[in-house]
Amino acid sequence: MKLISAVVKPFKLDDVREALSAIGINGMTITEVKGFGRQKGHTELYRGAEYVVDFLPKVKIDVAVADDLVEHVIEAITKTANSGKIGDGKIFVTSLEQVIRIRTGESGESAI
Repeated sequence: MKLISAVVKPFKLDDVREALSAIGINGMTITEVKGFGRQKGHTELYRGAEYVVDFLPKVKIDVAVADDLVEHVIEAITKTANSGKIGDGKIFVTSLEQVIRIRTGESGESAI
């Protein structure tokens, strides 16, 4: 099992969710986050004063999947979150040792 974490632009969230649903992913966790990479933030003007926004709003999507679905999930996220511009985000894949469904006590892939 793998945990796939994708950090994407907020306006891409619905597209990514629909793409994941289309390949059979029915559960995910969404977190509103802020960060920066090569974008390094940007400058904005507020009431005549210029200020720097260092951290940009992003959305983090966490999806636990069986090993055989990893490539499909990565492909779906990559295709839908890609705008071709800097700041599209990142995808991180980590191994999951164990998953337990609290309600039933199921563990492993059946708990996903």
